[in-house]
Amino acid sequence: MEFYASCPEGFESALADELKRLGLSHVRRLKGRATFEGELEEGYRACLWSRLASRVFVVLGRFEAQDADELYDSVYDIAWENIVRPGATIAITARGVTEQLRNTRFSALRAKDALCDRLAENTGRRADVDAADPDVHLLLSLRQRRASISLDLSGDPLFKRLPPAATRAGEGAHVLRPDYAALVLAQVGWTALCERELTADDYENEALPTLIDASCAGGGLLLEAVNILTDRAPGAARERWGFEGWQLHDAALWEQLLAEAREREAAARERQARIVAVDIDPAARKTAERMAKCAGYKRFVDFCAAKPATVLDHAGAVAGAAVVADITETPLSLMHDAMTLVGELRRAPELASAPVAALTRDGLLARALHAEPERSIAVMPNNEEAALEVWPSLDHAAAAFEAATSANTEEQTADAEDEAADTLMPEPTATLDLSDGKPLPVLIPESEQFANRLRKNARLRRKWAKREGVSCYRVYDADLPDYSAAIDLYEGCPQTPGRWLVIAEYAAPKTIDPALAQARMLDILAIAPRILDVPAEHVHAKARMRSRGGSQYGKQGAGKGASGERANIARRRLPLIEEGGLTFAVNFDDYLDVGIFLDHRVTRNLVREHAKQARRFLNLFAYTGTATCYAADGGVEETVTVDLSNTYLDWAERNMRQNGFVGPQHHFVRDDVLAWIRDQRQTRNRWDLIFVDPPTFSNSSKMGRRTWDVQRDHVELLAGVSRLLAQGGHAIFSCNLRGFRPETRKLARAGVVLEDITAQTIPEDFARNQKVHHCYIVRRLPIEDAMAEVGFSAEEIAERTEELRSPETRKPRATAPAHAQAGNGKPNFAGKPSPAGKPKKKKFYASKPKGK
Repeated sequence: MEFYASCPEGFESALADELKRLGLSHVRRLKGRATFEGELEEGYRACLWSRLASRVFVVLGRFEAQDADELYDSVYDIAWENIVRPGATIAITARGVTEQLRNTRFSALRAKDALCDRLAENTGRRADVDAADPDVHLLLSLRQRRASISLDLSGDPLFKRLPPAATRAGEGAHVLRPDYAALVLAQVGWTALCERELTADDYENEALPTLIDASCAGGGLLLEAVNILTDRAPGAARERWGFEGWQLHDAALWEQLLAEAREREAAARERQARIVAVDIDPAARKTAERMAKCAGYKRFVDFCAAKPATVLDHAGAVAGAAVVADITETPLSLMHDAMTLVGELRRAPELASAPVAALTRDGLLARALHAEPERSIAVMPNNEEAALEVWPSLDHAAAAFEAATSANTEEQTADAEDEAADTLMPEPTATLDLSDGKPLPVLIPESEQFANRLRKNARLRRKWAKREGVSCYRVYDADLPDYSAAIDLYEGCPQTPGRWLVIAEYAAPKTIDPALAQARMLDILAIAPRILDVPAEHVHAKARMRSRGGSQYGKQGAGKGASGERANIARRRLPLIEEGGLTFAVNFDDYLDVGIFLDHRVTRNLVREHAKQARRFLNLFAYTGTATCYAADGGVEETVTVDLSNTYLDWAERNMRQNGFVGPQHHFVRDDVLAWIRDQRQTRNRWDLIFVDPPTFSNSSKMGRRTWDVQRDHVELLAGVSRLLAQGGHAIFSCNLRGFRPETRKLARAGVVLEDITAQTIPEDFARNQKVHHCYIVRRLPIEDAMAEVGFSAEEIAERTEELRSPETRKPRATAPAHAQAGNGKPNFAGKPSPAGKPKKKKFYASKPKGK
């Protein structure tokens, strides 16, 4: 019989080696698979014991298939009555195309018709199709003019073998898939270590084969390592197989192989080895501990603190060792420490015999280890690009280095010696002295310049902050072009004491090597908390783009509160900070911005000062309502806070309540701001002071098909805002588009004038970046006065005046949406119908939904 085992790309070589170790014959490595030949027992053995294969197939036939008719005839000629068990459901999947068969769904349908017609003619019954969960799954492969059809012996993919209890325990966490874990362990020879017979010296020294998982993440590597140690067949616990719907299935033979597997597992109970697990991320370590406990493997794994001395102490004497790590999901703020730990373990004399294998995404581990990997395998865990990099043990590297440099042959050159030195032996580690008695390993020696600049900035900022009474401020803002990041320091108020760092990386230019930029960022993340005296767990790394687009406050990704945010934001425990005598909740985990824009510190105080002469305040694009809190503190009688996000409105309401501003005079409205402005223009609602801080760009699905662009849409926005101002009122407009250019002439034609106050709203800690935001006072004037103020000629003003006086010469005014038109006979938000032709009454604000 002809079989093949499929696998992810990058697994082929390791899979072929595994199949050979299982005793299978004629093993051949191909792209995405390895083929072998044998009897039924060999196919069963691959299903039961392969840790690297995704599925195992038996080839049922190969044939010509130039067109649909030839495909039908060839499939029909196969004796399906001798293959498909009576009553079994089927499904056919097609892959590949030919010159005439371009649609895989059509090809699969044509093959299914042939199979069912053959069964109907020979057995009197067509097979039922169950695409979701068939008893017999067939794969039709098409290439050029040829085709083959194979039966999937596996059923579900073979990598679906995590214990159910462990699967539930790791739900929502990053757990490395078992086949990827097996590939990592294969690179360091863990199976051979587990099978090693201990010598008398080993027993005397209490030396054992040892595996150190230096970044245990969700525990995927640990579970697979224990399965290999206990010699547990990866397919032994599976209850359903694809071959059960096959007529040639031999239940007695399968039971015999299962019995052999149980005997092997029983014999492996005599094995002795150590598995030591650590992780820089405490949350990841807890997940791994929970996974090991739920799987019943806790007694096999020794968890300890992520410190080299502690790890070596738990490892004890070793009789062969290996170090593995999965740092693909390690938080950026902890990446430097994770790589440093792996590097120090590799260089430890006690682990000189230990090879290292690590899953990584950026190739920076080579820089941390100061040695190029012996081999690198491109893989796709979680469908994201990564690399499995392998370094030989230092003993092996030293031997190879000596062989490469001591041989005095004619062929050897100085270049070859240099290459051997570069790739085999690690270079000395660069360290920084930060005057705290603890040398800090760094990836880039030039990072000492950054450390010196940050230390100087921190000293000056600390004095300034104390003088100004500021507790949250920017310490560093790309002062050195090569270290392009912003570092913000937050100090908690007495209710939630602590210090936090938010380090936002600016996107490097395309001319900069991404790996070099990433290495610098990791050095920043390692140096900053040491100099600024912030615990590592309170350091939060963000990625900020230098671009036109992007939301002002978009999501950072999965965080501790990424699910069920709206339900939790009002009562979730968040750090509290103080600014201007007010208290605000901040969230460092879930979003690019934390809930308060530090560069608007002066702007918010300006809102409070202006609010002292205002009765009614409106906050548009309100975000977390910090400006509303300042306005309420300034003494306004009524506030209206408008945003499209329910989560941010809940957050704004929490901030108001935190500062004692509660009551029916404070309204929170969930709506599209431009649509809401159109609605309000149909009413008599007007405000003395309006604060407008829109995002740079938004394509939220809540806006329907429309998008928002502040440069494109600000004229429409500010014209509408000016119509909501009470007599003598004004607005404060701010935006953070670096290249923003207000269309003053278009605005003037609508009677709107701007006064640029940007310079006086930039705080001292943002002085290096005068374009961090733009800020303007917005006023409404008679159109003639507005146009004269911005430099229109008398003729242009007269032409505009005449245009406004002659309705027939005006451009057609955009009709307000049906829901924004007055006098439609529908009830207003106060519950009373609006008489036709009359404006709605004041205070009809649409409250934000209170449901789930």
